Amino acid sequence: MNSTKSTRIQSLDLLKGLVMIIMALDHVRDYFHYDAFFFDPTDPEKTNTALYFTRWITHYCAPAFSFLAGISAYLVGRKKSKFELSSFLLKRGIWLVFIELVVVNFSWYFDIHFSTISLLVIWSLGVSMIFLAALIHLNLKYILIFSLLMIFGHNGLDYVPIEGGIFWSIIHKFGFYTLENGKILVIGYPIIPWIGVMSLGYYFGSFYSSNKDALQRQKVFKLIGSFSIVGFIIIRLFNTYGNLNPWNSYNTVLQTVFSFLNPAKYPPSLTYLLMTLGPILLILAYTENVKGKTVKFISVFGKVPFFYYILHLYVIHILALFLAWFTGFGWRKMIIKGWVTESPNLDGYGLNLVYVYLIWIVIILMLYPLCKKFGNYKLNNKDKKWLSYL
Repeated sequence: MNSTKSTRIQSLDLLKGLVMIIMALDHVRDYFHYDAFFFDPTDPEKTNTALYFTRWITHYCAPAFSFLAGISAYLVGRKKSKFELSSFLLKRGIWLVFIELVVVNFSWYFDIHFSTISLLVIWSLGVSMIFLAALIHLNLKYILIFSLLMIFGHNGLDYVPIEGGIFWSIIHKFGFYTLENGKILVIGYPIIPWIGVMSLGYYFGSFYSSNKDALQRQKVFKLIGSFSIVGFIIIRLFNTYGNLNPWNSYNTVLQTVFSFLNPAKYPPSLTYLLMTLGPILLILAYTENVKGKTVKFISVFGKVPFFYYILHLYVIHILALFLAWFTGFGWRKMIIKGWVTESPNLDGYGLNLVYVYLIWIVIILMLYPLCKKFGNYKLNNKDKKWLSYL
């Protein structure tokens, strides 16, 4: 097989791979950690430092997915007409929504009856791409204005006197509903402001144009990233607008820090987005020229994020099924009808955090050769259009 030279931007693959690896840690914690079935790991009154930051670091995953998807859309569009890119984004968006409803939902629950339907991150990416298919026809400056209005203004919807309902949850609010047929609908990722995060990524993709100076790009990313972090701290301190999940003072400084660093994610508040997008921009700025074996290892996952995402969910759930069987709970307890950590049949199941980390490392090492092989296959078969949807 002939080897084809890659033209991918390494810093983007590195960041994608990093958040993919971190994301797996959170999902392993959900399915294997004993305490996950008893309390929220970000609860300042019950958590500990190791557990808190095991959960907290994964807050960066969803914003990175959405933002980097926007950048990738811009880069793909450099070789396509606006109509071709729009068509691609529309089809890929519909495809991702389908994958969320069927393939991803089954991976979470292993329930052939699909008693619970969850609209989570893949759904969010799909819907955002559908909107982006239309937004790309605007001038870049208008895309930037739209994105900033969405990110900075969406918390104004918190004050709109609208009764709750499925449609409103899809727009802006986390929702948990029991449908007439008895099925449960979980809306974890409302489309606002996620569509703004992806469109912002599309705007920032323009900084990777061939006529843009790399040093200037890094300078801009560092400046905006730093201002975002400062903005997070200032707005969070005021504890009013953009703080749907207010922070509280506790008896210890550490507990207060835990509360301060835990802005609302469902839906993502302004402070949550500033806290996460700021460091994301800094990482992109500081890793453009980073090289080495570790970078290559991490980047393997970043080159095939969709393939990795689907694969890791099934591997984690299958291994959890075996652990439930081995520890006397029975493998059927891992066929669940709601979120795994809220299953009363699994109270007392699980391992301590050290074993969670060991299982996480093993899973990453298991998936590495598969992701590397698939990545090479994609690189050497660019003529196969169906691969662009994986």
